Amino acid sequence: MADPKGFMTTPRETPQRRPVDVRIKDWREVYLEFEQPRLTKQAGRCMDCGIPFCHQGCPLGNLIPEWNDLVWRDDWESAIERLHATNNFPEFTGTLCPAPCEAACVVGINSDPVSIKQVEISIIDKAWESGYVKPQLPQKRTGKKVAVIGSGPAGLAAAQQLTRVGHSVVVYERADRIGGLLRYGIPEFKMEKSRLDRRLGQMRAEGTEFRTGVNVGVDVTVEQLRADYDAVVLAGGATEARDLPAPGRELDGVHQAMEYLPLANKVQEGDFERSPIHAEGKHVVVIGGGDTGADCVGTAHRQGAASVTQLEIMPQPPVERSEAHPWPTYPMLYRVTSAHEEGGERLYSVNTQEFVGDDQGKLQSLQLVEVQRTNSGFEPVAGTEREIPAQLVLLAMGFVGPEKPGLLQDLGVELDARGNVARDGNFMSSVDGVFSAGDMGRGQSLIVWAISEGRSAAAGVDRYLTGRDVLPAPIEPTDRPMV
Repeated sequence: MADPKGFMTTPRETPQRRPVDVRIKDWREVYLEFEQPRLTKQAGRCMDCGIPFCHQGCPLGNLIPEWNDLVWRDDWESAIERLHATNNFPEFTGTLCPAPCEAACVVGINSDPVSIKQVEISIIDKAWESGYVKPQLPQKRTGKKVAVIGSGPAGLAAAQQLTRVGHSVVVYERADRIGGLLRYGIPEFKMEKSRLDRRLGQMRAEGTEFRTGVNVGVDVTVEQLRADYDAVVLAGGATEARDLPAPGRELDGVHQAMEYLPLANKVQEGDFERSPIHAEGKHVVVIGGGDTGADCVGTAHRQGAASVTQLEIMPQPPVERSEAHPWPTYPMLYRVTSAHEEGGERLYSVNTQEFVGDDQGKLQSLQLVEVQRTNSGFEPVAGTEREIPAQLVLLAMGFVGPEKPGLLQDLGVELDARGNVARDGNFMSSVDGVFSAGDMGRGQSLIVWAISEGRSAAAGVDRYLTGRDVLPAPIEPTDRPMV
């Protein structure tokens, strides 16, 4: 145990964000440095409870009390060893995960939970700085070849695990750079891409091969794929976006969030001087109240939008836990992200009736109506119709599953009731030797689930190819609660 009285004597503290008027002028991460003495005290708040519910809250089963204690004792090398024991990419989860572990922290029953996420990102940052993160080369090659389709967090986790136990792994990505949503969905101000590139350098040194600009199912046929590889991992994500077929949807100025966000990232990569879809001087409306919507809000602020309004059909969540989300479940709360802190308006219990355009087919405004939830869905409230200006609308309403035409149809994999790739307890699909991990099999979810599923799928692949159990055993996906 770290500090026996830490959770009683030390209040919770998290890093401050850079001033709004400063950070919206650049694309760097929003948080200021958290000094080590303060971090040590935060790690000391971990009470080493008899049953660490943070393990249950974390889909990776991170050994949180162990590395909190090691940080308290200033043993950073051992801390990163315990963190890497369950998580391949703590720099990704430490910046992007909503921290269900903190929602399950025992201290959080009647006080503020331990700042687990801040300790996690500090451990990996310190490890890179100190040279503790090195390539882990396989001791022996198996002679087996594995193709991983998709280079998001699930695909990267599966690839790294499989490479390290001796398989020859090739990761295919249809975009021009590796990283999936880490590269072209997450804005730079949430996670600078230098974190991703640094980790990819480690993976290349370990022997993982990456091939970009390859649309598997088109550029490489399913027949070629099965002939060239002993196993295949499908990790392409849930990329079929939910649409809003209201009148005027075809107007110039209405875009999916995942048409907008990647272009902003490409500007940071040096591909464009200015994004082809730009918010400067426009009244921007983001439809969807989740993380992707918040990413659009922050991006629009940095592009100089005249105004930003975020719409959500659901009612505004409570600011504290409700009876519907008791500890240690992850509560639905009203949260103010860094993007919301930067400005704009958030409207709840509203629905879009129509996109309104001018004579040239360009979007000019939105027709809205307030709604109330009933047993049959959402019903409009009479007399609440109104119109708000909008020259750019971004649809951020989530995703409905993986793309079916092409690879999945050609492979002939069975789908579950939700339209995702069905798989067994070893993460293998209905097609022998073809596995699935992440959003493609689970549905739209969190980055921490993607890494967890990538690791589990890798264990299933290794067992299929060799009959051994050298990787952590996969946890059956049907046994895993949704967050």
